[in-house]
Amino acid sequence: MAVRLGAFLSVFALMAAWEWAAPARARRLSRAARWSANLGLVAFNSVLLRALLPTSAIVLAAFAQASGWGLLNQSALPGWAAVLLAVLLLDLAIYFQHVLFHAVPVLARLHAVHHADPDFDLTTGIRFHPLEMLLSALIKFAAVVALGAPVLAVLIFEVLLNGTAMFNHANVALPAWLEPWVRRVLVTPDMHRIHHSVIEAERNSNYGFCLSLWDRLLGSYTPAPRGELDIGLPAWRDPAAVATFTGVLGMPFSGKSP
Repeated sequence: MAVRLGAFLSVFALMAAWEWAAPARARRLSRAARWSANLGLVAFNSVLLRALLPTSAIVLAAFAQASGWGLLNQSALPGWAAVLLAVLLLDLAIYFQHVLFHAVPVLARLHAVHHADPDFDLTTGIRFHPLEMLLSALIKFAAVVALGAPVLAVLIFEVLLNGTAMFNHANVALPAWLEPWVRRVLVTPDMHRIHHSVIEAERNSNYGFCLSLWDRLLGSYTPAPRGELDIGLPAWRDPAAVATFTGVLGMPFSGKSP
């Protein structure tokens, strides 16, 4: 817990400072208005998940290991190989989960909270509806147990997931000479920003959160937007609905399609 929290706060502070010093895009709304909603969701989700799911992926990984459950707990792989493979497969599981939340209409309504953010910054990467967070936690728990992921792999994965989600949603841009090299491995802000386009075809691409490899391998990679990139969802433009805590909580139940 301390490792995850320390990593989260460190990356948050670093990305916030980078955004302040060199923002990639002008903001539509004030940071205070949006951050009160986005960070309010983070706090609410943390309390809710702790109340409803009084365990963690790391605890489940330790239990699965002790019980001999899961694919990797039945294998003869060396420890380092099991950790590496587990981190890769967990990242792939998150990729497929992301695709699922776009493809299934009822899940897309929940995921619309993430996409309706009218601006794109590090808090967008942690802005999710509580019901989506609950379902995501259950999917992650199932993946950890089914894989028999080592405890160290789960810790590395969770730190990477939180850190890269804030990095690739940050309102920053890597230097032009560095961007293609980093993008070969990691999802960069310029790559993931395309996924937040108002254009549906662009939104249904670049699903990866950490490794860019899955989008390339599975045919969902879009290297650049078609024109000037517009962020958000066309049906959700009212700041009262998309940039307030009560507004975002009620979004999935409004009857609007994403």
